[in-house]
Amino acid sequence: MATDRLGDMRLFVETAALGSLSAAGRKLGLSAAAASARLIKLEAALRTRLFHRSTRQLRLTEEGRLYLAHCGIALRAIDDAEAALQAGQHAVRGKLRISASADFGRNLLNHWLEEFSAAHPELKLALTLSDSLSNLQQDDVDLAIRFGKPQDGTLVARHLAPNWRVLCASPDYIARHGEPRHPEDLARHDFIVLVTAAGPLNEFHFSRHGKPASFTVPLERAWETNDGALARQWAIAGHGIARKTLWDAADDLRAGRLKMLLPDYVVAEDGVHAVFHGNRYMAPRVRRLLDFLVERFSHASEILLREAAARPDPATRRKRGRG
Repeated sequence: MATDRLGDMRLFVETAALGSLSAAGRKLGLSAAAASARLIKLEAALRTRLFHRSTRQLRLTEEGRLYLAHCGIALRAIDDAEAALQAGQHAVRGKLRISASADFGRNLLNHWLEEFSAAHPELKLALTLSDSLSNLQQDDVDLAIRFGKPQDGTLVARHLAPNWRVLCASPDYIARHGEPRHPEDLARHDFIVLVTAAGPLNEFHFSRHGKPASFTVPLERAWETNDGALARQWAIAGHGIARKTLWDAADDLRAGRLKMLLPDYVVAEDGVHAVFHGNRYMAPRVRRLLDFLVERFSHASEILLREAAARPDPATRRKRGRG
């Protein structure tokens, strides 16, 4: 009997997702014995072990993780091709998997996705929020919104908007601790630091009149969290100075809940990018969302740049205009 390799791949992917071979078998209409036999045959054909097995759990091997990434690409391509044939090349349907930072994803991006999904009722969304960079293959993501450019050469980054990270604090905190006028003044302040899988983001860089400066936050003077939204809430509550992207802080700055600190020392960054696989078929739903986000970011950028131009400090206007 010919081997059903696609069926074996689907069984493998479901097993990895559910953490149970029997559960994956039930989902695909297979008995536990049949599912086990198919997985054993697949490993024999590949000449490698895909899972570490114990009586309590299945855990992917390194080879299993590699195979899972490629199986995901292959199965999604097949599913997208079948959907395109059935529904037409311009249909926006199926599940769209997106990744974004926590604060941006919960707020501005979520509002935009609500608007996009309302226009495409057959679409389902899966939004992953993390302040650590995603591995798009391992995390099964179609499109990621990232502040900065990825280093992975297999990924494509489309520039969406300028970006600046700014120091900000609540009026209450400033009233109690004073407002820093120079990066050297930061030594006497308290901070809120975002912690990612790569470590704490506690090194701040500044520039004025072409002269760079930097400051490293002593972690003993900081509140720490791995959630950017919580960091912003702590800043509003007056627990210290936070470093946020202007996209995340804009509404609070407009409302007066936060005040920007050291505005004439702000350094323009690489900007906001939509990141996606360069070697994967882009489904109509992904392409349509990308076009939608380009338009939304363009409009929102105009508003931010107008606000930047309205600020009294000319050095800040020059820096932001170059973003």
